[in-house]
Amino acid sequence: MTRKLRVNPIACSGHGLCAELLPELISLDEWGYPVIADQAVPPRLARQARRAVTDCPALALRLAAVPPRAPGRPAADRPGAGPPVTAA
Repeated sequence: MTRKLRVNPIACSGHGLCAELLPELISLDEWGYPVIADQAVPPRLARQARRAVTDCPALALRLAAVPPRAPGRPAADRPGAGPPVTAA
């Protein structure tokens, strides 16, 4: 199953431990809050991602399951994806 890291910005206190544990997927903004890469956690980093989640002092990180896309169906066409965004 594919998983992505998610951060709860309300719960996050900006300790920065997650970025130290998983710099491949997490960087810090200018205030020290995490910026999560918009990609699935690669299998080679799964262990480090789980550790970042469990070691977060504020419990603000989680690993969320990403549902598989239907073959040949763009993500924007999935139910609940909302209307496509067009430039004006």
